[in-house]
Amino acid sequence: MTIELDHVIVSAHHRNSSAKLLAELFGVSCGPATAGPFFAVYINDGLTLDFIETDESFPVEHFCFRVDDATFDRVLAKIKAAGIAYRSAMHVPVDGKINTDYGGKMIYWNVPEGHQWEMLTVSYARQR
Repeated sequence: MTIELDHVIVSAHHRNSSAKLLAELFGVSCGPATAGPFFAVYINDGLTLDFIETDESFPVEHFCFRVDDATFDRVLAKIKAAGIAYRSAMHVPVDGKINTDYGGKMIYWNVPEGHQWEMLTVSYARQR
């Protein structure tokens, strides 16, 4: 059997609104999970992000999504329309630029909940 990631639990101080924002940016469905205290974002047929609410502090996690060019442009337009600051590299200040160093397009942002979200069209981790 192939190993596939099925779901990830994402800590949040505002579970529902954080999940809804991410689902809106990606144009995917979301809603209360069928099991557990989660609000689920259905990224695709095989991956769900289960947002769980907590009052405690939590570490900033990093989530990277590989998308095609059309999806990148669509999501970036939604990020801009929502006024979400983004940057071209992980450890640089907000610059509103797209990184093209790896033969594709890549951005980072930290909304919702301060987590680090990354979207790219060509994986730098899996160079051919």
